[in-house]
Amino acid sequence: MMNKAPLILFAASLFICKAGVAQDTLKKQRFNFHFQQTVITQSKLGFSAPYTGDNSLSTLKETQTSLTTTFFGGARLWKGASAYFNPEMSGGSGLSKTLGVAGFPNGETFRVGGAEPKIYIARLYLSQNFEWGTEKDTLADDVNQLAGLRSKRYFNFTIGKFGMADFFDGNEFSHDARSQFMNWSLMDNGAWDYPANTRGYVMGAMAELGQPTWALRFAFTMTTTSANGAIWDQQVAHANTQALEYEKRYTLNGRKGTVRLLGFRNNGKMGDYRLALAKNPVNPEVDTNLVYGKHKFGFGISADQYLGDNFGVFAKASYNDGKTETWAFTEIDRSVSLGAVLKGGNWNRKDDELGLAFVGNGISKPHRDYLAAGGYGFIIGDGKLNYATELIAELYYKINAYQGKLWLTPDYQFIANPAYNRDRGPVNVFSLRAHVEF
Repeated sequence: MMNKAPLILFAASLFICKAGVAQDTLKKQRFNFHFQQTVITQSKLGFSAPYTGDNSLSTLKETQTSLTTTFFGGARLWKGASAYFNPEMSGGSGLSKTLGVAGFPNGETFRVGGAEPKIYIARLYLSQNFEWGTEKDTLADDVNQLAGLRSKRYFNFTIGKFGMADFFDGNEFSHDARSQFMNWSLMDNGAWDYPANTRGYVMGAMAELGQPTWALRFAFTMTTTSANGAIWDQQVAHANTQALEYEKRYTLNGRKGTVRLLGFRNNGKMGDYRLALAKNPVNPEVDTNLVYGKHKFGFGISADQYLGDNFGVFAKASYNDGKTETWAFTEIDRSVSLGAVLKGGNWNRKDDELGLAFVGNGISKPHRDYLAAGGYGFIIGDGKLNYATELIAELYYKINAYQGKLWLTPDYQFIANPAYNRDRGPVNVFSLRAHVEF
């Protein structure tokens, strides 16, 4: 099943693409179809640790493989309106069942409890655009984007099921585990507990005001009934999230750059670390005091800057209050990252790229005390804790293996103090990613 289903989706989407997309993409494209498949195999060496808990990274040598296959369909409906539909299949597993590291090394894995492939609807949403002004941008035919001209001044409204990372917290060099850095901490601002179900998607609405050099966007979304859950909470008045982001685009010495400022607030019945400790000072359980009225707020900043035709740098910093349990993404309450990407034009491989990044992740004092007392989150918990900042370095080289359609990426990650525990690690993770797209 791991082999046949992706091939069926691949063949079907290839047929549709050849049949239906032969049109002038500089005009308003009526519909488009795209496809991606990503396979990541990761191996880690064994390491020593004086103790291991229920959510610890295994100390043994280990190899795991993940797979995602996505079909992207878009259609123009009426003036300014378009709809997008993405069925997706994922399977396989992360190292140690995707447990034991807050900045987990494989951004394509999900915490679903089973390795068998599953097909589901990743995205299904409607987007309505209102435009004014004479300055135009040319939009290329792309994933969830129809080709055509769009005014540089617009107001867009989107409603349905989508991924928050589709619209928020972008970064030129550090945002997509299918084509850039693989670590969770480098996909988005690490301390943003962004709303999502178990597979990373959310139900909600998003509005964006666009101008020639800046954009302002806001999203109101649902949340799940439990941490890392799959069931949407119907009490939307009490269980919801808001995200607000300002994006400024500029040039520095003729090179483009972008800064994004993000603020967020999550509302629901998340457990409280201090309340859990007060109830059970030893082996506390954070999800035993689940009542509405809890909140988590935070902010993030992300910047990227080209310094040359083939070289760019980025930096991110994020924070959340860390009083309530992590609900959707991963157990990071503070995060700082920086890195650089060098494209291969200097050695006649213009589509290849070399990336290097460093991350420091941390958690709040209540979160530390909870883990030290023997508590568990949904991704980390060693039964004890000798606290230290989780430090990660990642190095990759992406190879254009075949006509911009097949990409191969060897990758190395060094992780010190996994799950914030000085007593465990360091961990060495070696990866190979194969990515097909058209």
